[in-house]
Amino acid sequence: MRRNDRLFDLIQHLRDGRLHTARDMAARHGVSVRTIWRDMAMLAAAGLPVQGERGVGYILRGPITLPPMILTQDEAEALRLGLALVSQGAEARLVKAAASLAEKFAAVLPAAEPSQP
Repeated sequence: MRRNDRLFDLIQHLRDGRLHTARDMAARHGVSVRTIWRDMAMLAAAGLPVQGERGVGYILRGPITLPPMILTQDEAEALRLGLALVSQGAEARLVKAAASLAEKFAAVLPAAEPSQP
């Protein structure tokens, strides 16, 4: 299993709100406990609300996904423009977050329509 696939699966598994040990997760994915420790550290460093520690277990605190939304064309454009504004003048962490968010939305939103004269 590729690392990205394993990380996605770990997130899905942790979404049940229960405490999971690294040993159980390692057995489930056919990797070492040490690999799970590294994966959990990486997920936490990426900003996911993963809490826990070696020898105790890991749990996901808080939601990490948005509910499905249907946007109008104007709402989608407002989202694009808002992200563009934040990426031009905000503090560095928000510029980085806006760029990341823009990439995620660009992957699922339709292309922007040309402006009408």
